[in-house]
Amino acid sequence: MSQADVSYSCGSCGYHLNLTSSNRATSSIGSKYSKSINKGFFSFLSIDPSRFTQVDNVNCLPISWGPYRSKSRLLCRNCGILIGYGYGDSTALCGLDSPGSSSSSSYKKILVKIRALQPSEVQ
Repeated sequence: MSQADVSYSCGSCGYHLNLTSSNRATSSIGSKYSKSINKGFFSFLSIDPSRFTQVDNVNCLPISWGPYRSKSRLLCRNCGILIGYGYGDSTALCGLDSPGSSSSSSYKKILVKIRALQPSEVQ
């Protein structure tokens, strides 16, 4: 980790989340990136699943609306506050898991609420 990197903890309880600024998805900085910042979210490339409790949201939409996109709530493992969301493509329909469904660490998009984080010192 370089000296410019910032490590983040839970904004509520201070639990270290193993998120660093070097792991933020900044390759697509542009109009979409600034819109997500304005909405109060950072985008990360990956998370440490051992630091989060993951709760899947089940949406039953007609198949004609397009591919089902799974959404998981990412909660602080220590205090349970909502930290952000993980999005991925899934072949599951209406919450019924299919064989070989995606693992929790293979999200295509991870959005973390800026206000749910606080900078922390790495020990």
